[in-house]
Amino acid sequence: MDIHYITSNTLNLETIHHILLNNLKIALSDDAKNKICKCRLYLNERMKQEQNPIYGINTGFGSLCNVKIAGNDLQQLQENLVMSHACGTGEEVPSEIVKLMLLLKIQSLSYGHSGVQLETVERLVALYNNNIVPVVYTQGSLGASGDLSPLAHLSLPLIGMGEVYVDDERISGEELLTKFSWEKIKLQSKEGLALLNGTQFMSAYGVHNLLKAYKLSYLADVIGTVSLEGFDGRIEPFNQLIHLVRPHNGQLKTAERIKELLQDSELIHQPKQHVQDPYSFRCMPQVHGATKDTLDFVKKTFLTEINSVTDNPNIFVDENEIISGGNFHGQPLALALDYLAIAVAELGNISERRTYQLVSGLRELPAFLVSNPGLNSGFMIPQYTAASIVSANKQLCTPSSIDSIVSSNGQEDHVSMGANAAVKAKKVMDNVQSVLAIELMNASQALSFRKHKTSPFLDSFVTMFRQDVPVVEEDRVLHNDIKASEAFIENLTIETSELL
Repeated sequence: MDIHYITSNTLNLETIHHILLNNLKIALSDDAKNKICKCRLYLNERMKQEQNPIYGINTGFGSLCNVKIAGNDLQQLQENLVMSHACGTGEEVPSEIVKLMLLLKIQSLSYGHSGVQLETVERLVALYNNNIVPVVYTQGSLGASGDLSPLAHLSLPLIGMGEVYVDDERISGEELLTKFSWEKIKLQSKEGLALLNGTQFMSAYGVHNLLKAYKLSYLADVIGTVSLEGFDGRIEPFNQLIHLVRPHNGQLKTAERIKELLQDSELIHQPKQHVQDPYSFRCMPQVHGATKDTLDFVKKTFLTEINSVTDNPNIFVDENEIISGGNFHGQPLALALDYLAIAVAELGNISERRTYQLVSGLRELPAFLVSNPGLNSGFMIPQYTAASIVSANKQLCTPSSIDSIVSSNGQEDHVSMGANAAVKAKKVMDNVQSVLAIELMNASQALSFRKHKTSPFLDSFVTMFRQDVPVVEEDRVLHNDIKASEAFIENLTIETSELL
């Protein structure tokens, strides 16, 4: 069985995609174990000698940072922290994102700057490998002192509390310990704070959203090109010469991909009656390309984050320093998540406009893409649905990162709201998937009215789609077709080389 070993090497999107796609187990490398143990041993020795308060290690938290805690109360202090901070509400976080939270928390703790016990990290690994998914909620984090509330829920099972899913059964943390014959973790000084401080809620959502965004970006190119063929569009706007004189990377990549998708198409080269296409077709390189460039910026931000130590305080063994700072603050992620949502929403925006053009009775296509319009409404209303979703996305793209609310009695006086940005960015990703699914229905239907053949690649793609969504000959309940089209997109597996 393939195992991914947690090391200090850079964790990248390709590796994460491989781990998720192949459902790999994970394990701590010897190097990671040594770093964790070295840091814990240092902290134990430091605590024996230290008389002064050290934030989060022998003090209260937040605005209670000046309250020193006696040594015999430190375990209770850490347990109290985990229990009292588990205040999540709202919807449950999807299991695939919770597992990413576990993976990224393990990665961050493995660098040996957090002071946790090896036993604690290995229990997190056991949760991941046994597909034990803690119940975590979407609401409750300000994205500033780390994702306190979500990470508290993630950590409760370590001390036999909270709830988890095991084999789709929801059980208590206490039942989990019994089921696996585990003892609860006796949290030592600093450990509760190491578990709760950190940006793994925002980061997990960010990685999940980013991987989906790359897939949607690729499919927007493919589906947009099917629409171009269905609309009897022109190939000139994708000529490399145009894009070399405005050489944005994403623009060049989109134009090149569309040319490749159209290779050996009869339809694109047939004589055209029209001189130009509407912007939603002609400007795909510029619009889709701008999204690609944004994804690269967001990718850089999240790769830095998931390979970082984001709890507080940080312990530097070789330098004999314990330093309280603010690496848990989610501002870089909040800005990136807002930007990601806006960029992907634009893929939906331009997609809906192509759908509108396809149903408008232009270019010798029947009105609403049905052979007997009037008696049949055909594809009239799917465009309404797409328009509704696109409008909702505009509301969801109001930035979370411009907001801040004072918390912890004024100690935490600026927060990122990155957790809110993360959750609503996922809604935008899901919405754009639906908009592209509706465009694919329309584009493939339009293509069925064309006499000339499209390219072998696009023909194969549409033929595969037709196994799930047949041509519409007369009115039927198109809700079912939309859901089938969404499922088709969701279930497509695309090579990492194409995605990233």
